[in-house]
Amino acid sequence: MDSNTSRAKRTPLQPLRSAGRQRVEELLAAASDLMAERGYEATTMAEIAARAGAKIGSLYRFFPNKEAVADALVQRHIAILEDEYAALAKRAATLSPEALADILIELLVTLHPRVKSLSALMEARTDKMEIRDRARGHAVAGIAAALRVCTPGLDEALAKDIAAVVLNTMKVLRGMLANDAPTTSGAPDELRRMNRLYLSDRLAPFRRGSDSATDGKTR
Repeated sequence: MDSNTSRAKRTPLQPLRSAGRQRVEELLAAASDLMAERGYEATTMAEIAARAGAKIGSLYRFFPNKEAVADALVQRHIAILEDEYAALAKRAATLSPEALADILIELLVTLHPRVKSLSALMEARTDKMEIRDRARGHAVAGIAAALRVCTPGLDEALAKDIAAVVLNTMKVLRGMLANDAPTTSGAPDELRRMNRLYLSDRLAPFRRGSDSATDGKTR
């Protein structure tokens, strides 16, 4: 039986001690790096253990197979997205639309190193559409929540529409910076400016007490 692809009967072990939790983090970080570099199918359990500086038995102690590793990574990535967008929503009340635009446009770039294997996992797994929908759903909901905190009068449906536009702009910026999208040296700054103008224009009619925003004036 192929240990990389078969589903074992036992579930992943949840470590109780800090040393065990640290080992799991190291193993997942190694798996994320490898899957981002080589893809899910090409990554083996032996390579994950080697990259983490662990014995193969230590990896199997926590994860019965590669699919269990992938499941844990998906859950981890989704949790990171939820935490980041929740933190942003808490800050949004003190931000101007322009400042919020700057933070949002950079967020996917700064998040990417922490969720780098998510794209590889989505491409390889049979439930990739479910994973993609979950990730996108969390992103749109998180951005929309921040927009509504920044602009309390904003309708929920419109907030989600604006959030979807902003999310795609975030993806374009990441593609530009990674040279995966057509770009020039000044294009990323132009995209940032476009995002500021867009959010400022769309949120202005709904702003209450916009002069009270305490940081992030337009550059």
